[in-house]
Amino acid sequence: MSQPSESFDIQPARLADAEILARFNCQLADETEGKVLNPETVLRGVCGLFDDRSRGRYLVAREKDSVIGQLLITIEWSDWRNGEIWWIQSVYVAPEQRNRGVFKALYQAVFEEAKTRDDVVGIRLYVEDHNLNAQKVYQNLGMSHAGYQVMEFMKT
Repeated sequence: MSQPSESFDIQPARLADAEILARFNCQLADETEGKVLNPETVLRGVCGLFDDRSRGRYLVAREKDSVIGQLLITIEWSDWRNGEIWWIQSVYVAPEQRNRGVFKALYQAVFEEAKTRDDVVGIRLYVEDHNLNAQKVYQNLGMSHAGYQVMEFMKT
């Protein structure tokens, strides 16, 4: 899956990447929602994906040996479409690496893989209502508003 884009490659994340993935997730929560997450809880959550691959998988953009961007793919079963919908979550690009096409390369890797698989019927992600820059990026990549709002109940 390693696809060179500028000077970075897109690859599956490794367990050795767990600490940077957790740190990026904490930074993401702070930047997008003003939430301070417990770093130990986030690290256990990231490691939980490596313990049980059915929960999801990370792709990373790697430059030399450094992770500069990430996204998480989780799977939703669609009985209406008889196939998997891949959800993109935990999207983060290190601030100093932004505007280099890092997310675009990550998304393209997901998109290209999804196109080749008969069991994948679509790709979705959610984006904060106020994050207009991200919405523009996603629209430029061919995504459109799905007409849904996300409702939730969270214990914490």
